[in-house]
Amino acid sequence: MFRKREEKIGDILREFIREEGLETPLLQRRLIDSWQTVVGEAIAAYTDNLYIRNQNLFVHVNSSVIRAELSMQRTSLVKKLNETVKSTVITDIRFC
Repeated sequence: MFRKREEKIGDILREFIREEGLETPLLQRRLIDSWQTVVGEAIAAYTDNLYIRNQNLFVHVNSSVIRAELSMQRTSLVKKLNETVKSTVITDIRFC
């Protein structure tokens, strides 16, 4: 099948991902993968079991001191994480 209209492959892929409902899970995965970059390796070593449910990022923290530090920086972390994926994926972070 020959098409006269030229399209960029990036645009075609973006459209396909959006139509198949894969955009949100992809953005969520990118946000979770960027956790270590945003908080740093030292703090990321004390965290595990990250997942997103209802626009909340749940993070299991192994240290109460680190949990308190992260709780005080919650709003700035939400902003930085959303900026890394260039979309509003989460609205809050829950530390457990």
